[in-house]
Parts: sequence; structure tokens; C-alpha cells
Amino acid sequence: MSTKKGGKASPGSIAQNKKARYDYHIEQTHEAGLVLEGWEVKSLRAGKVQLRDAYVLMQNGEAFLHGTHITPLLSASTHVTTDSQRMRKILLNRRELDQLQGAVERRGMTIVATALYWKNNRVKVEVGIAQGKKQHDKRASEKDKDWKREKARIFKKSI
Repeated sequence: MSTKKGGKASPGSIAQNKKARYDYHIEQTHEAGLVLEGWEVKSLRAGKVQLRDAYVLMQNGEAFLHGTHITPLLSASTHVTTDSQRMRKILLNRRELDQLQGAVERRGMTIVATALYWKNNRVKVEVGIAQGKKQHDKRASEKDKDWKREKARIFKKSI
């Protein structure tokens, strides 16, 4: 999911998993639907979601989102029993499911959730096929990020 200049999230963005970009090399992303209950949608509208530890598990040819924490609203969820850590089914077509399954089984990749956002009043999740970074890769990424920030400051002063 792209962000606007200035670091603010785009209007349709619900949550982003910045830790996933720090811990993994994201090679490919897919947009997928998400099966949610009514109280979960209300909580998402209020921004009560955390994607920090979210990952995707493949079971019986289907994809499920684990580790997503959606905090129930007190006013919206009084009449239902809520489970904030439940597994949520991800809606992908067969070709995409086979591609994810192959990446996990044959290449040893991980599937992580990188963003949640609204698209035409529906909740979409962006899942990425990822390879874990080593510690020296993380340091190099930090160094590059710091250099880009410093370079931007230098150019800003010279103009």
C-alpha cells in the first residue's frame, strides 16, 4: 500500500505492517479479500487492529490469516462472543493459492500480511511472499534508509 508524501497513510489504509518490511525481503504481493464478522468491520472502521505478528497459514488448500489482533468495540459487540485472535479466511483464486503453496513448500518462503485497506467498501489484505532477512541485511537496510534521509536534507538545504 502506498503512502502519501509526509508519512501519512493513504485515505483507504486501515493498518500497515512495517515490521514485515524490516524483517523480510518481500518478493511478491497479492491483494486478497478477507472473511470478517460484523463486529470486526466496525472495529476496523475505528482503527482497532494490529498487524504486527500477522502471517498466513495454508491448510487444506485454503489460506488463513493468523496473528491479527482486532480489538472489539464495547458498544458494537455486546451481544456476540468475540475472539480477537481468531483465524480469518483469506479469499484468493485457485491459481494464487497454488502459487503461495508452492512458494512455501518448495522454496521455503513465508507469507506475511503487509497491509489492510478499504477498496470499494470491502476490506482487502495485502499478503507478501517473503524471505527472512539476516541481521547484516537489516543493518544495511537501516544504513541505506539513513543515507536517503540525509541526502534529502542536503538537497533541501542547497535549494
